[in-house]
Amino acid sequence: MNCWIKPIIAGVFLLIIINASNAQIAPLYRDANASEDARVNSLLHTLTLTEKIDMLGYVSPGVQRLDIPAYNWWNEGLHGIARAGEATVFPQAIGMAASFNDSLLQQVAAAISTEARAKYNLSTAMNRHLWYMGLTFWSPNINIFRDPRWGRGQETYGEDPFLTATMGTAYITGMQGNDAKYLKVAACAKHFAVHSGPEADRHSFNVVIGEKDLRETYLYAFHKLVNAGVASVMCAYNRVNGEPCCTSETLLQTILQKEWNYKGQLVTDCGALNDIIDGHKVMNDKAELAAAAIKAGINLECGSILQQDVQAALDRKLLTEENINSALAGNLHTQMKLGFYDSATTNPYGGYGADSVNNNYHRKLALQMAEESMVLLKNNGVLPLQKDKYSSIMVAGANAASNEALFGNYHGVNNNMLTFIEGISKAAGPATAVNYDQGSDYTDTSHFGGIWAASNSDITIAVIGLTPVLEGEEGDAFLSLSGGDKATLALPEPHVLYLQKLKAATKKPIIAVVTAGSDVDIAAIAPYADAVILAWYPGEEGGTALANILFGAVSPSGRLPVTFYKSLNDLPDYKNYNMQGRTYRYFTKPVQYPFGYGLSYTQFDYTWKQSPLAAYAAKDTIEFTVKVRNTGAMDGNEVVQAYIEYPSIKDMPVKELKAFKKVSVPKNDAADVTLSIPVSELQKWDAQQHGWKLYKGTYTIAIAKNANDYVMKKTFTVK
Repeated sequence: MNCWIKPIIAGVFLLIIINASNAQIAPLYRDANASEDARVNSLLHTLTLTEKIDMLGYVSPGVQRLDIPAYNWWNEGLHGIARAGEATVFPQAIGMAASFNDSLLQQVAAAISTEARAKYNLSTAMNRHLWYMGLTFWSPNINIFRDPRWGRGQETYGEDPFLTATMGTAYITGMQGNDAKYLKVAACAKHFAVHSGPEADRHSFNVVIGEKDLRETYLYAFHKLVNAGVASVMCAYNRVNGEPCCTSETLLQTILQKEWNYKGQLVTDCGALNDIIDGHKVMNDKAELAAAAIKAGINLECGSILQQDVQAALDRKLLTEENINSALAGNLHTQMKLGFYDSATTNPYGGYGADSVNNNYHRKLALQMAEESMVLLKNNGVLPLQKDKYSSIMVAGANAASNEALFGNYHGVNNNMLTFIEGISKAAGPATAVNYDQGSDYTDTSHFGGIWAASNSDITIAVIGLTPVLEGEEGDAFLSLSGGDKATLALPEPHVLYLQKLKAATKKPIIAVVTAGSDVDIAAIAPYADAVILAWYPGEEGGTALANILFGAVSPSGRLPVTFYKSLNDLPDYKNYNMQGRTYRYFTKPVQYPFGYGLSYTQFDYTWKQSPLAAYAAKDTIEFTVKVRNTGAMDGNEVVQAYIEYPSIKDMPVKELKAFKKVSVPKNDAADVTLSIPVSELQKWDAQQHGWKLYKGTYTIAIAKNANDYVMKKTFTVK
């Protein structure tokens, strides 16, 4: 071989070796052992400017040259994975709040996130990068259900800031998991902030609210979820005191990022940036709007303005590439925490598959939550039913065979949905004659069915009320006459008339089961029913749960997370967001049923085992123990509720829930329930000093069955 050829061949081999070695070195952003900050910085410096801008919208097209697949950020998991095919359907959020069982809700949320991981793993393995099949969930809705007219109130955990914060924290903890490195899924606290109707005006409405109500009521739960590590926060459609929420200096910069030191992702509600121009009309230029959103801290838009107009903002020097890097970094940090750039083998959730979706364990959780959510509002002794006493049962009503009444809004689907008639007939058994008739619809006040059959049955169970097409979100509740909201507390007139006709036709017992997502006029039907059960929208196991309660397999333990008012005339104008005269915290008139109300089949007695001390300092925690004794005839769950009454100072709430715990107590047995309240939780906002203040004086702690039924009280002073 010629001597000059040998060095060339050697050089070629050296180049091949070097290139092969380089090919095996993954870029830093794909190094699972590198720090998250370093990985994000690496990817930011690898992406082109155009690619970065493309990743600011919820429909991210992916980056083919870097083998980064497309991703759709929009997923819903309010009470189970929504809009993505087969999934366990748990009770609607308001029903889960009625359980007053945050531990159970955390288990439910863990089941939801398990199904999310399974569906994501299965779909991406087929190279499907689908809407509603991702790992970033825009749930929970922790807005305060301040007015029963709001159709979306069913999505919330009720009217109380403390209950909302507790249940919301349980939800995000279950969803996000407890792995030290990876998020199971990313949860999102929405809608930030002061957002609870009217639905018809939400794209242009300006909430005028004082500092005190803003801080104590509307921001309380958001702050708690931020402290608990929620991965994302969604800004709302409306304005607050003139500032659109999604460009608000006050909400996003001053409070969320500076005061609360929030480092997570900020996402807009869908179309919220468009609303700033089209609805609020405070900006006319999309490039200026894109710049304002980025500078306010928005990382991701559910919309297309950032993807389409950020480049124009850059060209006009309204933004710099560093601004874009800062915005995109929030999205990339979330993706890194979810393991998007790592091998599935390094992720503890990479192995979930089809057997993790709507399995037996998840269905059992759905059943338990449905059982614990239903609220017994009236019982003259007819419940629980003795099977040997009733050989024939009439099940009737517009919602008795309705899947729609089970679902709630934002729901999944499966083949295990069990309607109320199906649950009752299965529980009654083959030796009992169970008859069914729809009985009425929602509009016809002249024609009714099943009256004769009811008169010939031993008992009638009438399932009536609302469905999510009558109350819900703008557009989804397409039969609502108020843009998704309710204009009245009234049940459908045909349902009330049907109960009246049933009562007139039979001397036998009648049980009314009401489906709804909020306060409705129970007084209109209570005279015609021996018992009334509020079932909410109870999910796939609603039929079994109702039957278990009716026949006494379980004692009802749901409690109302909202006040049931007597009339809307007792409330301020719907558009008035001030809290005076609203919710049990500020309402002093008679009600149908108070916050926290719910009957049981058994009885519980309370005594102090360790009562509160006589005085506390600011750094202290109020700790006390209550002995709960079941003195009734069956096992049951009790919700121990602790309320605080404040010193007589202007603008203080009448009372506030500050601790609760659901406890299972067998009959003829007792349980000790220890509760604690940090004294710092008693601080109130001082609008003059623009800060939190602990007021000295005499306080009362009340152990209660509900907000209006105190069992034991103790006073203490704060020094």
